[in-house]
Amino acid sequence: MEIIFLGTGTSQGIPIIGSKDPVCLSADIKDKRLRSSVIISYKDKQIVIDTGPDFRQQMLRHNIDNIDAILYTHEHSDHTAGIDDIRPFCHKNGPMPVYAQERVMTNLRERFAYIFATKNRYVGAPSVAPHIVGKANFTIGNISITPISVGHGSIDILGYRIENFAYLTDVKTICDKEKVKLKGLNTLVVNALRIATHPTHYNLQEALDLIEEIKPQQAYITHISHKLGFHKEVEKLLPKNVFLACDNLKITV
Repeated sequence: MEIIFLGTGTSQGIPIIGSKDPVCLSADIKDKRLRSSVIISYKDKQIVIDTGPDFRQQMLRHNIDNIDAILYTHEHSDHTAGIDDIRPFCHKNGPMPVYAQERVMTNLRERFAYIFATKNRYVGAPSVAPHIVGKANFTIGNISITPISVGHGSIDILGYRIENFAYLTDVKTICDKEKVKLKGLNTLVVNALRIATHPTHYNLQEALDLIEEIKPQQAYITHISHKLGFHKEVEKLLPKNVFLACDNLKITV
């Protein structure tokens, strides 16, 4: 299984427009972060988790010409706003299979009604094949996927486990029942927004506490804001099996 980190930033990315923060002004390419997303290549499938506002740029940057399915973690714009840019894949292969909770799918139908329309469709609009994700495992081809329910402030959102890899973003809380689904991982990806606590996202210590509890062989931090600090400096503070993800990073699990 190969995973490419298409983006590792939080809702505004890094640098933030107009910001004079030292991290936003950093010349280090690892401090420049598009909105968070990954593409997973496994068996004969390529699966994307989340299509944020930078989706088009991410596809072009990695010369990706095929996607088999999209998994959505939740409805916030930094995870969904790039859905219109799936159209080249739809024109090539037909409706894109998209997987999301019922609440999230309803939100997407409202915001992007022209994509979900079944009558009087706009010529050239992308098309989707919606699949509602509940609590049960589901499959894409012969790949089994386990949804992981986590809390993001006042809403319940999803992470996903595929074999011995799991991807969690925008987590603030996770119950013991869901933690059990994360046992025995080779690789865990989890968010850490900043050093200080935040009402709807893990800070760095909370992410490290989860990693210590779950005990994956290795872990990567994503969904990072400029307030976490410089990439090179933060990495020095991490346990030996924990790493800051950066845009364009490729790992094999």
